[in-house]
Amino acid sequence: MEKAHFIEHMGKKVFILDFSNCQPSEMLPLIDECARQVQAQARKSIYTVTIATGGKFDAAVVDKLKKLTRENEPHVIKSAVVGTTGMQQVALMLVSSFSNRKFEMFDDLAHAKKFIAADQG
Repeated sequence: MEKAHFIEHMGKKVFILDFSNCQPSEMLPLIDECARQVQAQARKSIYTVTIATGGKFDAAVVDKLKKLTRENEPHVIKSAVVGTTGMQQVALMLVSSFSNRKFEMFDDLAHAKKFIAADQG
């Protein structure tokens, strides 16, 4: 899946979850694919970037994201989210609170990648 895949950036393994302009029905299988790939990685071995630009979130997506972030936590060093506005930010706060995870927010992918590249973890 092109919208759920790994890249290498500055020597760091990064999982990209791209919800750009997706409807909720498109997001659910992407979340499943993210879980499958991320949870197969070693503990604290990867970074994640979620691109939310133009995506439409509903309660089912938020619930599934809460479960995903909690179950992905052992594998993830740091996470970034790109392009959240309005209700997306509210959804992200719910996910963050439920999973006890912190997500750095950025306006674009370039800044999210710079954040990851700068990490010494």
